[in-house]
Amino acid sequence: MRKWILTWILPTLLYSSCFHIICLVGTISLACNDMTPEQMAANVNCSSPERHTRSYDYMEGGDIRVRRLFCRTQWYLRIDKRGKVKGTQEMRNNYNIMEIRTVEVGIVAIKGVESEYFLAMNKEGKLYAKKECNEDCNFKELILENHYNTYASAKWTHSGGEMFVALSQKGVPVRGKKTKKEQKTAHFLPMAIT
Repeated sequence: MRKWILTWILPTLLYSSCFHIICLVGTISLACNDMTPEQMAANVNCSSPERHTRSYDYMEGGDIRVRRLFCRTQWYLRIDKRGKVKGTQEMRNNYNIMEIRTVEVGIVAIKGVESEYFLAMNKEGKLYAKKECNEDCNFKELILENHYNTYASAKWTHSGGEMFVALSQKGVPVRGKKTKKEQKTAHFLPMAIT
């Protein structure tokens, strides 16, 4: 008798759960019928811009990040009030707070917040500061696997190789001609201001 009861109850349970699923699908289809054909196509289209949750706006221009650029040689990049570029080991120095502004995808301009000078590199690879931003102030920002960033001149190269912003073991700017991407003098960690 028990076997007969189980075989009688099991189909009833399956049919009732199927009924609930059919009702749920019907409700969803009714909700979708309120959409215009363009909205339905956008929901189905996988290449729709609404599909992606990540925002890459900061790479397209205009985004400003305020950071301290800490070199792997244990120096902070600093642009003082006279426009001199060098390193400092004082973390709380206002002249080492930089504004990293995205110019275009992968290209940034670095400006000292306190000094209001832009970091620039000339064709010899020397780092200097300018009040007005121009092509010398544009740097290619590359995020490395070790979580450090490099900043290479977007305009100038030396013998086909990139010239990087770099600080020596003594905190002195290294000429771009003497730098390579792999050198720790060219690795910077953009640290958030706290």
